[in-house]
Amino acid sequence: MTRYIIRRVLWGILLLILVTALMFVLFRILPTGDPARLRAGRNASPKVIAAIRHDLGLDKSLPAQFWIYMKDVFLHFNLGYSYYSNAPVRGLIAERLGATLSLMLGGAVIWLAVGLPVGIVSALRRGSRLDRVSMGTALVFVSAPEYWLGLIALYLFAADIGQVKIFPGAGSYVGLTSDPWKWFTSLLLPWLVLAAGSAAVYARLMRGSLTETMGEDYIRTARAKGLSERRVVLRHGVRSAINPILTILALDIATLLGGAILVEVVFDIHGIGLLAYTAIRHSDLLVVQGTVLLGALFIVVANIVVDIAYAYLDPRVRYS
Repeated sequence: MTRYIIRRVLWGILLLILVTALMFVLFRILPTGDPARLRAGRNASPKVIAAIRHDLGLDKSLPAQFWIYMKDVFLHFNLGYSYYSNAPVRGLIAERLGATLSLMLGGAVIWLAVGLPVGIVSALRRGSRLDRVSMGTALVFVSAPEYWLGLIALYLFAADIGQVKIFPGAGSYVGLTSDPWKWFTSLLLPWLVLAAGSAAVYARLMRGSLTETMGEDYIRTARAKGLSERRVVLRHGVRSAINPILTILALDIATLLGGAILVEVVFDIHGIGLLAYTAIRHSDLLVVQGTVLLGALFIVVANIVVDIAYAYLDPRVRYS
């Protein structure tokens, strides 16, 4: 197991290097504008623009720029400075990460608390009216785009424009350290919007996986031994059926840590997603590269964690 973990970590580092190199090449090839002109402003003279290009190292050859950037990222953990605000990218990401973590964790708790029980009940009562209603409802939420659902939710429930003002803090995010209660109320509606589609996906995935698992021979053997149905379902059925759920959960969490762009933009939550959206609008390449690299890091780590967790959750999985 130790050798496998070391091998996966090394492959993960290599993947991050390749992703960083690809981003660098793409952003230098695409017509995104002159960063020096962006930093200098509209009425800057050519002399000022040239000086800024020299300060940013943009007057060097492309291989030299690539080497400097890779060295700064992987040796000094320096993501550079924003072309638009001149603020350190690492600092900008650190400031926004708390909001994204809050949004992701709350949404994940809700979609797991709703999606998994619904999927389990639907699998155990397959073909019943409850199964048809729950899976039909899940299909509706899977088909609803997050930005559309968020706008509808704001129109109906927001404190200022809502028709039914149930969520007083919606649309005005407050940090956890500033006011815990306002933090909770400001994120409750975004949590529900973020969790709606994911809970539906998890319910359908859990239903299909558990339905297949409950037909296995070891489930019949467990019942033949006289184990209670509750123990058969939870200890044997759900434990084996949870593997695909674990895979998609890790990837969903990793993706959201890289920024839930649609939800953050709709609810004006100043997280990683809104930072990336703003950077794209202003052609702030280093900020975009930093957020993409952060998302890639989370996805690589999530895959490693999932592979290790498989060995503990499923006794059939063994790594040599």
